[in-house]
Amino acid sequence: MPYEWSETRRHLTLWPHRSLPRGGFVVVIAVTFVLIMIPLFAVLGTMLLWGLLPFGLGAVAALWYGLRLSYRSGEIVETLEITPETTALRRRNPDGSEQGWDCNTYWARAEMHRTGGPVPWYVTLTGNGRTVEIGSFLSEDERRALYGELASELAAQRATDGGGAAT
Repeated sequence: MPYEWSETRRHLTLWPHRSLPRGGFVVVIAVTFVLIMIPLFAVLGTMLLWGLLPFGLGAVAALWYGLRLSYRSGEIVETLEITPETTALRRRNPDGSEQGWDCNTYWARAEMHRTGGPVPWYVTLTGNGRTVEIGSFLSEDERRALYGELASELAAQRATDGGGAAT
């Protein structure tokens, strides 16, 4: 799964799934280039080659750009730190900016929204007067599993706190 708890189960790191590793990027571009160039051997030495070549190279360039854009959007990393006192969520966006959310663990709640969110089975954390999303880039099954794990970890940390902290 594209998320993992640390050994102490108090720290969670989430990231988008990457179906094409970086090494595969080179292979896909090279194979696409070769396959687009094969039909052009029939028109080698004619003026038609110069008419078709820009379209073949444009297709390879568009594929390159699309894959690079996909890799950039996959640079999202969310980290969740749960202690008996505080719960903190940090998100690093593809542009390098960071977002944060903090809450007293006693008041933090994980919520599952089957419909009505940007994706089905949408998971949010609520507390400190705010609701924030977590793991929206995960698959439906992964979000369902994440919700169960988050709810149980928050409940365990609240139990460790001894019944609630005053704020």
